[in-house]
Amino acid sequence: MHARQMYLCVLEAEGQKRLHRNMRNDKAYFLKLIAPFREDLVVCCESTFNWYWLADLCAEEGIEFVLGHALYMRAIHGAKAKNDRIDSEKIATLLRGGVMPMAYVYPARMRATRDLMRRRTFFVCARAALQGHIKLVNAQYNLPSIEEDVRSARCQEAILEQFSFAEDVKASVAADMDLIVDYQTVIRRLERKILDSARGHCSEDLDLLLSIKGVGPVIALTILYEIERIERFPRVQDFVSYARLVKCSHDSAGRPHGSGGAKMGNPYLKWIFSEAVIHVPRHNPRIAARLERLEQKHGKGKGKILMAHKLGRAVFFMLKNKTAFDEERFLGMPTATQAAA
Repeated sequence: MHARQMYLCVLEAEGQKRLHRNMRNDKAYFLKLIAPFREDLVVCCESTFNWYWLADLCAEEGIEFVLGHALYMRAIHGAKAKNDRIDSEKIATLLRGGVMPMAYVYPARMRATRDLMRRRTFFVCARAALQGHIKLVNAQYNLPSIEEDVRSARCQEAILEQFSFAEDVKASVAADMDLIVDYQTVIRRLERKILDSARGHCSEDLDLLLSIKGVGPVIALTILYEIERIERFPRVQDFVSYARLVKCSHDSAGRPHGSGGAKMGNPYLKWIFSEAVIHVPRHNPRIAARLERLEQKHGKGKGKILMAHKLGRAVFFMLKNKTAFDEERFLGMPTATQAAA
């Protein structure tokens, strides 16, 4: 499926093709083409950027919808010859054979707010890049370190004075600061909108996550909107794997061959748990002491990864059992290394 057109292939249970053609992305036309096959029909497409409208249409019409996991569909990506006609038939064949690697169909009720949360993250990263550029220019000219908050409008005049020796340099830094102020305004407006939406989606679970000292609304809402519902994951191992907090081992004939799958899962959960590892120890001295011991034993990088794994496991059980954060239980939980052992 592309932005303006898609290739449709309809297979019977016995494998006979009933329809195989290119068509425009039109809801009414799609329903007209599949009308003769509506009984026991299952619609499947690859998880490209534009599957939302098709999933919503199937939900409205009472048609079962399956979303294929793009990274796992090797039967398509590894073929010698590849085009839309071949790919559509392979998707139908995988679905018919019961070997379609399925992705999660995120429900429409919370999908737009999740995407708004991701858009906010994009703006935050853009703002951070502008802040980094100001500090880079400051270092290029060996100026005193900037201690003030670059995001604060009242501090920006004082910071600009450091660059008065060259008008062009000052203009460059001033442009960064103007954009930072604009991004700050947009980010705050989005946060208010997201909080309003969250009250109707996950207010109870939000309160549970906010019981962790150091976890604010942004971290909590990112976790909740990326998970949607914790029942998706039968085991805690499934959840931490989806959050990219563990790696999968590769072995053959009983011999290990490294690990893989580091980029399989949800990058937003990986990022937000990495942020939580920075903020939570600042507000919990005992957790900070445990993190320090992990870093001394395994190194700073791996120590933070192990602590992020512990936080991921804690979040899973908090949401599953509907219980607030318990520091005593958290400190007694095993790390990823201990759990594997």
